[in-house]
Parts: sequence; C-alpha cells; structure tokens
Amino acid sequence: MKKQVKKLLTSVMVLFLLLFAGFNTYCQDEIDIEIEIQVSPSTLNLNNSGQWVTVHTNIAYGSVLAASVKLDGVAISWSKFDNQGNFVAKFVIGDIKDLCIENDWLGPHELTLTGVTKGDETFSGTYEINIINIIPVGKS
Repeated sequence: MKKQVKKLLTSVMVLFLLLFAGFNTYCQDEIDIEIEIQVSPSTLNLNNSGQWVTVHTNIAYGSVLAASVKLDGVAISWSKFDNQGNFVAKFVIGDIKDLCIENDWLGPHELTLTGVTKGDETFSGTYEINIINIIPVGKS
C-alpha cells in the first residue's frame, strides 16, 4: 500500500512540475508592453562604415533594465535617454550586419527590440528597415 501511495504522489508531483514549467514558459513568451520604436539608419548598407544602429523608443529610460535589451537577439552596447526622457539603445553596426549576412536578409526587414522593465514586464517593438548591399562609389 505504501509503495502505491508513494508512486501516486511521485506521479502527481511530476505532473505538477510539468504543468508549472509549461505555464511558466507560456507566460515568458507573452509580451506585456508593446512599444513604438524607430531605427536609424532606416536603410542599412552592408558595405557602409558606420558605427551604430540606434533605436529610439517611447518607453521611459528609468523604467528599463538596459542589460536585458536586444535587437533581434543582438545584445545592447550602451543606452542613453533622449530629450523627452525616453530610452535610446545603441547596437554595434557590425553585429547587426553580421546578423543580416548570416540570415541572408536583403530588402525590407522588420527588426524587433525586446527587453524587460524594472517592474519585470517584458516589452517589444518592431520597425521595418531596408537592407541593401551596395559598394559605395570610389571604393573597390
């Protein structure tokens, strides 16, 4: 009898853990806050010599955990606030170019900024840029 009860309790605990893990994963995939973003440059030439991809947002700088911010999976390099107190993210342009090359992105493409607030809410915003691969005049 004790073995049967022990088996039943073990099965119930395993089921509970599986359900909790599934629920927890489901909750993490949901976005709590949709934000507006603007990406600069809006046309990314894979052959340019710029330094940064800059993302302006409409979320307050003081509410964001900067280390959690990513642009299509690329980690943020640094952040600042604009003259309205909104979060601005900077990404190394080479990292974004590498992502474009690896995924064969050319033409219009949506970039997605994600992150977490200090209140533990997830946020996300999407912006479409144009990706080109043109060698500038005078360069070979």
